[in-house]
Amino acid sequence: MDLQASASAAWTKIQGMISGTITMLPNVILALIVFTLFFFAARTIRTLVRRLTRRHRQARNLGLVLGRLAQGVVILVGLFVALSIVIPSFKAGDLVQLLGISGVAIGFAFRDILQNFLAGILILLTEPFQIEDQIVFKDFEGTVENIQTRATIIRTYDGRRIVIPNAELFTNSVTVNTAFEKRRNEYDVGIGYGDDIDRAKQLILEALYSVDGVLHDPAPDALVMELAESTVNIRARWWIKPPRRADTLDSRDQVLIAIKNKLVANGIDLPFPTQQILFHDQTEETDGDRARQREGWPAGNNEVPKPRSIGGSLRKLAEMRSQRDGNGGT
Repeated sequence: MDLQASASAAWTKIQGMISGTITMLPNVILALIVFTLFFFAARTIRTLVRRLTRRHRQARNLGLVLGRLAQGVVILVGLFVALSIVIPSFKAGDLVQLLGISGVAIGFAFRDILQNFLAGILILLTEPFQIEDQIVFKDFEGTVENIQTRATIIRTYDGRRIVIPNAELFTNSVTVNTAFEKRRNEYDVGIGYGDDIDRAKQLILEALYSVDGVLHDPAPDALVMELAESTVNIRARWWIKPPRRADTLDSRDQVLIAIKNKLVANGIDLPFPTQQILFHDQTEETDGDRARQREGWPAGNNEVPKPRSIGGSLRKLAEMRSQRDGNGGT
């Protein structure tokens, strides 16, 4: 009897749940429809805000921020309305009170997310870089694909995607290669010590002016930068526009080819590093006398020690052998 009573009570509860679900089903469907409408309305508002600010460069990132905030607010309102339809007794104040009670715990749990969110908002508002800019951050370099409220996405030049948290970008140094319309490139060219420096600089400038894409204003220049071990290093500097990575590489390729051909055709040496090694002559008569023994050329003395006499060395060697043989015989 107890088992039958328990089974009957469980079946009654199941029937009540099924009946309640059937009764609430129209409200659930209506809530889903309402939330879907709010969701698409939020996307439409976001697109509209971005479209209105797209023509104005200064307000482009601000449009991204406002569009995303408007989308979030509209979706949140739709969620409240949908919950009110499903649960008529639900009030928005109840959810706000619940969020207020657990706000501290949520803040600690999602501290990094909130930090990245705020940093993303500040990046979009202050515009240190924009979408399609080419930036360098630590070991990463590439083109900015998207600036989200949580992270910034860049596409590297070798076809990889890097996701960088906005807090990292906002609190560290970032190099923006495309911040300005023009960019200067440079390369050190080494010539021989016996070459005419002024002539080499003139030839380098002629080579720079002959390359398409090298700007004449600002004008290119060639400066002596270093007297190196094997070369006199002349730094060639030139400007290009636009300053994107592909244009930089193309310009560098053409400039280096032009400089090399120009210098070689005019007899300017492009030496490779060389090193001179001085070996100590063990045949000198000063061997064993460290006060007179030289390392390389003797300092403050033009007299070069004379080498030992080969004949005298041979006679001395023969005497030593005969003396050794005599001792062995005795």
